[in-house]
Amino acid sequence: MSVFPARLLLAILSILAIACGALAAEGAYPKRPVTMVVTFAAGGSSDVLARAVAASMSHELGEQIVVDNRPGAGGQIGAELVAHAAADGYTILFGTNGTLGIGPALYEHLRYDPARDLAPVGILHKLPLLLIINPSIPAKNLQELIAYAQKNPGKLSFASAGVGSVSHLAGELFMEEAKINILHVPYKGGGAAVPDLISGRVSMMLETIPNALPLARSGQMRAIAVTTKERSAAAPDIPTLAESGLPNFDVSAWTGLFVPGGTPAAVIDRLNAGTRAIANDSHYVDLVHKMGTNVATSSPQEFGAFVQDDVARWTKVIAHAGIKKIE
Repeated sequence: MSVFPARLLLAILSILAIACGALAAEGAYPKRPVTMVVTFAAGGSSDVLARAVAASMSHELGEQIVVDNRPGAGGQIGAELVAHAAADGYTILFGTNGTLGIGPALYEHLRYDPARDLAPVGILHKLPLLLIINPSIPAKNLQELIAYAQKNPGKLSFASAGVGSVSHLAGELFMEEAKINILHVPYKGGGAAVPDLISGRVSMMLETIPNALPLARSGQMRAIAVTTKERSAAAPDIPTLAESGLPNFDVSAWTGLFVPGGTPAAVIDRLNAGTRAIANDSHYVDLVHKMGTNVATSSPQEFGAFVQDDVARWTKVIAHAGIKKIE
């Protein structure tokens, strides 16, 4: 054998060794703690959910997931931070519908492109809204409520947690699908609307299950339907809007994981496997259900399509309702 082929063989073996080493390193992800950016302040319901995910996924991944709270600007501060982070899987985003479903439709200018700069990993939760009405309204179900609204134009009103909130946009979508016209009354948060809901000063609200269900169970408000196509694990006795006469209605306050755009597919798949695995963690699932939230899973591709559909829906609702975009 000549010297040249031997050297060539050594060179090939060296290249293969480097490639195998790179693959091994990639396959070893994660090799150090992962930072999960949460776009809400510590202590709130979203933060509690995020920390439950972090704890359960840390066990599944074999490395700690450290929560980093970055609230502000409707979640855009934290989302922008992740969008511009290194695409190595060590900075991930606990994303929400408000930031990545409504945000791209509501904000006129963002300093990042959500569709390009963030890659979907998988959905984590679907938090249904609950349509509650003041008991003085003579309606026991959705069809009776729609009929009453049609016969009494201008008499009903709905509260929201503020202009552009999911409770506001869900109300606008409800009016559009039910073909009714009711007055929108914005408040500074869902809790601020409760006294007026109970007194009957405002007729109804589409509010998240944890806030709305206690009002219904106490008899202070009447539960009509939940907004997701699946019934809520926290209130399986309450029908959905879809099964009650609005078959296309499917709105949730969802959460899911995202990574910077360009993150290797193998890393995304590993994180996605983690989101699926924790759905079988009974302690985690029980905690999530006690918060009135449904556990959800998806592939990265399914989650990406879900987010695109959400953005498209809210873009249409915002345009139809004539809501001014945020500069």
